[in-house]
Amino acid sequence: MAATFRRRLQRGAASTAVAALVLAALTASQAPGATGAAAVKRRPAPPPADVPIDGGSAYYTDLPPLKSPVPPHGSPHTGKGPATGRGPAEAGLPATVLAAYKKAATTIDASDPGCRLPWQLLAGIGKVESGQARGGAVDAEGTTLRPILGPQLNGHGFARITDTDAGRYDGDLTHDRAVGPMQFIPSTWSNGGPDGTGWGADGNGDGKKDPHNVFDAALAAGRYLCAGDRDLTAQDDLDRAILGYNHSDEYLRTVLSWYAFYRNGTHEVPDGKGVLPVHRDAGRSGDANGGRSEGKRHHGRGPGAEPGKGPRPGSSDKPSKSSKPGKGQQHHPGKPGRPDGTRPTPGGTQPPTQKPTPSPEPAHPTTLVRVGDKDLTATAGAEFATPPQVRAQDAQGKAVAGVPVRFTLPPTTDARFPGDATAVTVTTDKDGLATAPTLRAGDRTGDFRIRVSTVRHTAPAVEVGATVKAKPAPKADKLARTSDKELTATAGKAFAEDAVEIKATYQGELAAGVAVTATMVTNDPQRPVENDKGPYFKDPEATGHDGDKPVRTLTGLTTDANGLLKLPKIYTDAHSGTFLLRLTTADGAVLTVKLKVAAPAGS
Repeated sequence: MAATFRRRLQRGAASTAVAALVLAALTASQAPGATGAAAVKRRPAPPPADVPIDGGSAYYTDLPPLKSPVPPHGSPHTGKGPATGRGPAEAGLPATVLAAYKKAATTIDASDPGCRLPWQLLAGIGKVESGQARGGAVDAEGTTLRPILGPQLNGHGFARITDTDAGRYDGDLTHDRAVGPMQFIPSTWSNGGPDGTGWGADGNGDGKKDPHNVFDAALAAGRYLCAGDRDLTAQDDLDRAILGYNHSDEYLRTVLSWYAFYRNGTHEVPDGKGVLPVHRDAGRSGDANGGRSEGKRHHGRGPGAEPGKGPRPGSSDKPSKSSKPGKGQQHHPGKPGRPDGTRPTPGGTQPPTQKPTPSPEPAHPTTLVRVGDKDLTATAGAEFATPPQVRAQDAQGKAVAGVPVRFTLPPTTDARFPGDATAVTVTTDKDGLATAPTLRAGDRTGDFRIRVSTVRHTAPAVEVGATVKAKPAPKADKLARTSDKELTATAGKAFAEDAVEIKATYQGELAAGVAVTATMVTNDPQRPVENDKGPYFKDPEATGHDGDKPVRTLTGLTTDANGLLKLPKIYTDAHSGTFLLRLTTADGAVLTVKLKVAAPAGS
């Protein structure tokens, strides 16, 4: 209760000087920031910055139509209800873009419920910054089909930011440009966030932070808007968050207009079919407070209007009578064109327009269900006989087709999908089934879990267990010498280099990787044991004097890819006679080799 009371005091104090706080944020830090001592309770406040999130880039100035869409079912205040309303074409949001906004809001609501981020706010910013990723021109994973780049931030009408990313995101080696559907500047995406880590985020779970991906960009934007312990149901916090994106009262007003419009209802349209905005602002004048050039449209706002004093969600967007557009201005604030691009006719009459035909509401998966109860198994280096598979279904248990599903391998395994991929995305078929491509086990044995999640929707992820077992030991049922030449040496001397070479086979086929043990044994056919005299090996790993000590049993010998094995050099002591070398495998294959040692001449 104490914490709640303290926050109410802070909010009450802020409401008495909203303009002062917003102006302080603009002139002192140039970024959303100081919200009091409580600002560090949930996450660090963003550090001071010379430029806003989008670098002060140009943005779309189109305003929503006066006719609001049909309100959706659910609370218009919280935005928790499904977006099922119908209305003007501008109310249609591309499917993947809409899914990205909702997924970002759901993710942030789970980690930061005090922020109360509505997805419609992300939609308002996305509309103004990129026209909803150019009307939803994205692929199945949410990545734009071609890069969305802002103007070069070279100080001419915009902020001046020399290249910070070596052209990685914007392809520009001299200056930065705002990039992606939410128009982040590269320096802010990579290292402009809390603790210098950057605001970049991985919103679709593919292990990458890509500003050109609408899921990643929406999550990053949402986290930025919630920074500094903001509660976005408080108007002063909401204003500061938007102004931190672009330091302009006109920008604030435009975003709030779209935010209010989307809260009244939206509907889903296919990707690439969103309404593209037309009008853009004229760019920044370069003053410290982020004011626009004189030729810029003000949407009915006077040039001396205070930042943060834009319309509140749900208020009227009509301009005052004294607010007149400049000569040649194409866009009339508060009186936007129709969805089909026509203008009202003189005299106040308007030509009839045909209402857009609502498209069938697509089904959304609420659950992913793994197919099969048993975990997947494979031996090291082999393919899994059964690929990972899940089924997408709705709340009634019916299959949902056309759902992009991502299969992601953990870093604890070296198993891979085709192309050495650690993550793949497939689309559910007519039966709602998503089947991953062939999965091949690596050399690393043990258990791991495959994470399966939807790309566009918020259905809970599921896991598929998998186990990689060690390869069975290679077998050999026969050992034989590759030469029948007699093996002889003189006492005190060594046999010829690589004198003994053997070949291992299993059922007549060469056996690679077979473990062989070599032992100098006594000449006792009933019970051969390790000999204590005669031929011997030297320990290959011993050094110094220990390296000359006789070793009469060697283990760890294995046949090569051709089933062949050359034994190390064999030495002799002062004893002469015929000695036996016994070669064995774990499968019972045995080969006995005779070694003849002659006495030195004249002994």
